[in-house]
Amino acid sequence: MPQTINPPLPSDLRTTSRELRKSHTDAEAKLWFHLRANRLCGLKFRRQHPFPPYVVDFYCAEAKLVVELDGSQHEAGVDAVRTAALYKQGLTLLRFWNHDVLLRTEQVLAAILNAVEGRTLTPTPLPEGEGL
Repeated sequence: MPQTINPPLPSDLRTTSRELRKSHTDAEAKLWFHLRANRLCGLKFRRQHPFPPYVVDFYCAEAKLVVELDGSQHEAGVDAVRTAALYKQGLTLLRFWNHDVLLRTEQVLAAILNAVEGRTLTPTPLPEGEGL
């Protein structure tokens, strides 16, 4: 198996990433419990993964999926710039409010699986003649 060699990270970004892993929110801890150790359908996630100049909350390299948790400290304008930069790197991005992770964990996990599996959240169409 060929080993991928990544360029070195700026030391300040590496330090920031390590510090964020030590000081996580309750929502990050709860979601990490479900994502760590390949618990979500065998997918490997990393937490507080650096993507210069950013550090993302959770990243699945296999699916090129970033999961970000937003709390009251997030600003829409700053997040829009960050999201655009991550999209340019070919990543898919999902954002959830901390509140949703804490209270609707199963729905958040289902949304992550849907993004990985490429399924839509629309229901199966009704048989012809039924519905509106």
